[in-house]
Amino acid sequence: MMQKLTVKEEELMDFFWEKGALFVKDMRDFYTEPKPHFNTLSTIVRGLEEKGFLSHKAYGNTYRYYAIISHDEYSRGTLTNVVSKYFGNSYLHAVSALVKSENITIDELKQLIHEVETQSVQTRDKKKK
Repeated sequence: MMQKLTVKEEELMDFFWEKGALFVKDMRDFYTEPKPHFNTLSTIVRGLEEKGFLSHKAYGNTYRYYAIISHDEYSRGTLTNVVSKYFGNSYLHAVSALVKSENITIDELKQLIHEVETQSVQTRDKKKK
């Protein structure tokens, strides 16, 4: 199961997902004042590497880090965790809760069903080839 990220870790991962490979020193530029300390960013980045989200390439005595988990992979893992924890591992219960709380309309639900059916047919047709 994919580990959950803290708010700060997710914020840093967003930089990697948006901008690609980065040196820690360059990350400070993405923040407004007061900018986080280099050592703080470095610690978070090393933690992300330990969790399996980042890897690095050495350039002399400095490292350029890059994401090895895509944003889509992380999102799917996060959604799976939420459905498991709060909806008894039932996507049906999760969608039902969205409909009941009116966070999704019936028309949106119909559109979603249509998209899933279309995708399912396309996937099946590709496997036949």
